[in-house]
Amino acid sequence: MKRVLLIIGGGIAAYKCLDLIRRLGERGIAVRCVMTQAAQAFITPLAVGAISNEPVATDLFDLDAEREIGHIRMAREADLVVVAPATADLLARMAQGHANDLATAVLLATRAPVLAAPAMNPAMWSHPATQRNVRQLKTDGVSFIGPNAGEMAEKGEAGVGRMAEVAELVARIESLLDGAGRGDGGFGFLNVAAVRSARASLAGRHVLVTSGPTHEPIDPVRYIANRSSGKQGHAIAAAARRLGARVTLVSGPVQLPDPEGVEVRHVQTAREMLEAAEAALPADLAVFAAAVADWRVAAPGGGKIKKAAGAPPPSLELVENPDILRTIAKRGPRRPALVIGFAAETQNVVEYAKAKRKAKGVDWMVANDVSEKSGVFGAERTRVHLITAEGVEDWPDMGKAEVADALLRRAAAYLAERRESV
Repeated sequence: MKRVLLIIGGGIAAYKCLDLIRRLGERGIAVRCVMTQAAQAFITPLAVGAISNEPVATDLFDLDAEREIGHIRMAREADLVVVAPATADLLARMAQGHANDLATAVLLATRAPVLAAPAMNPAMWSHPATQRNVRQLKTDGVSFIGPNAGEMAEKGEAGVGRMAEVAELVARIESLLDGAGRGDGGFGFLNVAAVRSARASLAGRHVLVTSGPTHEPIDPVRYIANRSSGKQGHAIAAAARRLGARVTLVSGPVQLPDPEGVEVRHVQTAREMLEAAEAALPADLAVFAAAVADWRVAAPGGGKIKKAAGAPPPSLELVENPDILRTIAKRGPRRPALVIGFAAETQNVVEYAKAKRKAKGVDWMVANDVSEKSGVFGAERTRVHLITAEGVEDWPDMGKAEVADALLRRAAAYLAERRESV
């Protein structure tokens, strides 16, 4: 049986932990809980203990528990430590390595993976001090889920700061526990030792990522584009940075902030994206997640094309854009050691992606269904298939950040094995 140690922080979102404990229990996952003093102002240890069917730990200096060094035992017995809600104060103490209460002492003593689910007022989340603490914790190997955007408990407050929903937490916890059990990473999730080695293996490496759509001008006002939000590509760039890489992100026009610690080159067109990608070489790993327009207008208008009453619409002559993925995959000596492409399809997803992998000359292809029924464009979750020379892996429904983490850790392990075999 897998064991989760749930550290409940002092925020109004603590009430969600009661449902989280119940849902994990339904899946055969044992949950032991540590509550901070502030958490007990929102929910009671009695309620938590009744649902978890385990004793609830609240005091670092509990005489009975500490007779057997209880905080060390709890830290070592867990397969995964989850901090929810991870308040601004708790994140700050984690980042600084404090151990002045039971929760922080356990976090400092554990060798298990740690997943934090932040929850706080949007102003607190966006504060430079909080963001600095989050960056430090990510560098230390802590995983994050959320926070989400939405209404806050405080009347009239809204923004990014809501704790991830219970269903999201359960899915992420199951994924992390699945990887911890397999040891080989399964479809990309690794145990804590592998996570740390994967992070080290990307240290000193250069990762190139493309993201978002391209805009191909029709005239100074209009353009040809697609519905790509760039969320997946930006998540991949952020995951690569967390794993220690130097990252160059070539981004088309998106409504997303630049990932922290990543060199970003903003472009508009496919030709500009290719130029920026080639200029970023050499790279150890290249992930082409951008949805590049296949065609552009041969002769864009120098001024706005005007509509004349009764006149037929203008005809647009299209020409093919450069194939960025194939160009980089066939660069010869300057080709990255691992080239990963993305195939967004609306039908025959796996079959088309297999053919695309061979035609483009890439190592791996990540395929997903972007038909209208899938709702993938702009969404936070997706379901992908990883196609390699060895076959096809069907990954479960995951958040795009989870897909990014899984893919980059898998790539890090591949590069590490390649280095060892040379």
